[in-house]
Amino acid sequence: MAKETNPAPAPEMASTSDVTFTFVSREDGPERLVCEAALVFPSTGILAGLKLVGFSLWRSPEGEIYVTFPSRAFGAGQERRFFENLRSVDGTAAARLRAVFFDRGLPRR
Repeated sequence: MAKETNPAPAPEMASTSDVTFTFVSREDGPERLVCEAALVFPSTGILAGLKLVGFSLWRSPEGEIYVTFPSRAFGAGQERRFFENLRSVDGTAAARLRAVFFDRGLPRR
């Protein structure tokens, strides 16, 4: 018997001149997950045809929304740490990108 799956909801999109943001809400996601997001690069340039996935927007217990960047976990002794795959060169780029997520309009959940 084939397993039935629910189709993924259509992503909501917002664009800047540099990149398109896609937001996908997950019906069966964790309780505080607002949506997942990806950056889709334009059709010209060295990153043409690529997208950067792994962004998540979460709601805190107090109702505030925050963004997590793509990362991978690794063990360091008894600790679990995360290596962010997208990092700021000058210390401000990550904050600017987080602000753009909020400016582009989040999907309502």
